[in-house]
Amino acid sequence: MEKIYADVIVDIAHEKVDRPFQYRIPVDMRAIITEGMCVHVPFGAGNKLLKGYVTAIKDTPDFDPERIKEIKEIITGGVSVEEKQMHLAAFLKRNYGSTMIQALKTVLPAKQSVKALEKKTVKLLVSDKRAEEFLWFFEKKHQTARARLLKELMQNKELPYLLVTGKLNISTPTIKALEEQGILSIEVENMFRNPVRINDSTDERKQLSTSQQAIVDEVLTDFDNDKKGTYLIHGITGSGKTEVYMNLIEGILLRGRQAIVLIPEIALTYQTLMRFYKRFGNRVSVMNSTLSAGEKFDQCERAKRGEIDVIIGPRSALFTPFPNIGLIIMDEEHEPSYKSEGTPKYHARETAEEVARMHGASLVLGSATPSLEAYYRAKKGEYKLFTLTERLTGGSLPLVHTVDLREELKSGNRSIFSIKLQELMTDRLNKKQQIMLFLNRRGYAGFISCRSCGHVMKCPHCDVSLSEHWGGRLVCHYCGYEEPAVKLCPSCGSKYISGFKAGTQQIEEKVKALYPQARVLRMDADTTRQKESYEKILAAFANREADILIGTQMIVKGHDFPNVTLVGVLAADLSLSVGDYRAGERTFQLLTQAAGRAGRGELPGEVVIQTYQPENPCVVHAANQAYEDFYEEEILYRELLRYPPVCNMMAVQIFAKDEESGARLSEELAELAKSFKDPTERADKGLLVIGPAPAAIGKVNDIFRFVFYVKYEKYDTLVEVKDKLEEKASFLQLKNEIVQIDFNPVNLF
Repeated sequence: MEKIYADVIVDIAHEKVDRPFQYRIPVDMRAIITEGMCVHVPFGAGNKLLKGYVTAIKDTPDFDPERIKEIKEIITGGVSVEEKQMHLAAFLKRNYGSTMIQALKTVLPAKQSVKALEKKTVKLLVSDKRAEEFLWFFEKKHQTARARLLKELMQNKELPYLLVTGKLNISTPTIKALEEQGILSIEVENMFRNPVRINDSTDERKQLSTSQQAIVDEVLTDFDNDKKGTYLIHGITGSGKTEVYMNLIEGILLRGRQAIVLIPEIALTYQTLMRFYKRFGNRVSVMNSTLSAGEKFDQCERAKRGEIDVIIGPRSALFTPFPNIGLIIMDEEHEPSYKSEGTPKYHARETAEEVARMHGASLVLGSATPSLEAYYRAKKGEYKLFTLTERLTGGSLPLVHTVDLREELKSGNRSIFSIKLQELMTDRLNKKQQIMLFLNRRGYAGFISCRSCGHVMKCPHCDVSLSEHWGGRLVCHYCGYEEPAVKLCPSCGSKYISGFKAGTQQIEEKVKALYPQARVLRMDADTTRQKESYEKILAAFANREADILIGTQMIVKGHDFPNVTLVGVLAADLSLSVGDYRAGERTFQLLTQAAGRAGRGELPGEVVIQTYQPENPCVVHAANQAYEDFYEEEILYRELLRYPPVCNMMAVQIFAKDEESGARLSEELAELAKSFKDPTERADKGLLVIGPAPAAIGKVNDIFRFVFYVKYEKYDTLVEVKDKLEEKASFLQLKNEIVQIDFNPVNLF
């Protein structure tokens, strides 16, 4: 493609990311210009020279060529924060598939125009004698508001603007009139919103173990010797990974650099932030989706100005515009929430590697149950592997009891809780120790079905069942459709229609019935909708205001409650039933993480895993906390079936309003992908196209969904396939269909 025209985003540091403007590329620049470059362009009626960034390069114009202006020059020299973000956007576009604008909006999450918070002060400018003269004049002319304000300013030379307009009841025009007369001035100071509201208390520094200190020393020595790389810390639950992170950050800050700490879920932010804030004070801030647009904007501004050194948050925190990042930490790196579900569908791990490369920074990954991708790369020598095998408290891993629910049923126990779990819960409540009950479900019930005819209540707009929620509502979790709960089956009229009641609310009711004296907290998607609700629930449990915490996945990840000595895992194998090649890995990780919440203090812990499949290798290895055994078994399965991380996989999704046109387009694109096959390669090594076929959920909100998968070992080849598919979709000028591409998806469609 000949480089003739460039789309340019103008003045990105100040304007809302909206749309690019097209410019002609001068002949002498065509060989060197690339996406992401910084350029000077004439803008507006006066052709004022403004800085801009190239977002796309084209060989044909989008407008009348006579009206297109020419790029003035390529800006060289120091790389600004914005330029680094532009390069990162180009990386996302190239490696994950999206438009440049979509990539830009991802790396610039807080660039929308947000009004700055202002602190206004009204200040007296004239001398006391001159003020007396003005006061006499205002009183003579019965200008009472002006006189009242001037009297106050004669007593206090400076007054807060809000006090003047509020308690003194002075209007803005009155203040402006005195300002124009030169009697007073209005001083405006920008105030940055700080979402961190924690008391200034210092943390008791913990002495690192020999193993922990060895990790800190090696990473910092490599950093000093310009051997910055990627490190994986495989540490059992409670082994003190966070303490290692804090010592690494301390070393990086002493070297004048900044650090980003990624955590998988908002629910982890409060407790993690507390620990970091106590160590580093107000040099720490947070970035997550609960912040207002103004708070997000201000954290980015504070980062650019050097007012903070450490940012903590989920994957979006990776794009904080620090000028000189020295360290990126990715805690619980195995979590699927590190993969973006929106376009571009980037993974934070690979994107963090690119950010680290751009800044000359080190990347540290940590997990008790590393993802197969990270561990596979560590085994191949791409990452440096560290292991921590001892608990920081000196205690041992909890004792795990695996309960076969089939046997419980045979013995006549139809309760949600096994006899073993009930015995241990009674014991812990008597000892005033805390309990966590984990269920990998949400809502009051799963699906609603008729026991007479088998009819399932489904969403009329989506190919999914409705879930029963509190208040007699049936809700679709995909499009939000609601309808009242039914008492009779709409198909056969039977009264035997009800839900599979295994939600957190149901568990809470059963616990309260069994243990009326127990104080119970519930933490799931429904109880954490409001801002700071995570913090309130976690703080209450940490302060021992409750005996039992019931919840979904969010309660078993990363939290540290020393008084918890019992964890009950209810319906442990529900996640094994998902039709996904990662189901075994996810189940192992969940069970291991859940078990790791028990016995983190001085008291020993116990775990009860309730399952219908006690013989399943994932359950067995999790009960034994045997990661290596699980990895060796699972990676063999991935090799045989050519799944990531052994082979790369690209999912191509087609969304269409019309079922036939969607099926036709998916067939056409799949055939194009097959054209990349090399006939000389062995069948078990060559490029493989699976599908197309309707997605697992074939319709959502009246939109039909199709998918096909492309597998190949070389990622760059899949990127080439992606480019051709995008080119084809662009050529077809699709109006009623959308094509989305996902590399190494964490969920199958």
